[in-house]
Amino acid sequence: MSLKITNSETGGTAIVTLDGRIVLGEEGNALREKLKNLIAGGKKQIVVNMKHITCVDSSGLGTLFAAHLSARAEGASLKLCDVGSKFQEVLQITRLATVFQVCNTEAAAVKSFLH
Repeated sequence: MSLKITNSETGGTAIVTLDGRIVLGEEGNALREKLKNLIAGGKKQIVVNMKHITCVDSSGLGTLFAAHLSARAEGASLKLCDVGSKFQEVLQITRLATVFQVCNTEAAAVKSFLH
């Protein structure tokens, strides 16, 4: 199974919707490139919707973490939404829950940029 990446924009916030797996190889590379291009393109508000993610391996976590660091270095902000209970647990165990801002829904994530 591959990773399908859909990109849209709502009120100046880039929405990256993922469907599939974030794992070592093509999937992780595709996501890395997409997020890198958004940040390089000057996007300051990025939401990654993970509602349809079925699997995230350690490489996938690394990809998300690297994107978070790149965004911060450029004065941008990357937020995750719809992470699901399994991935939320992984974030807690790895202590990445303190690194990523996680919102319950895409709408809540977009709205959080307005404050």
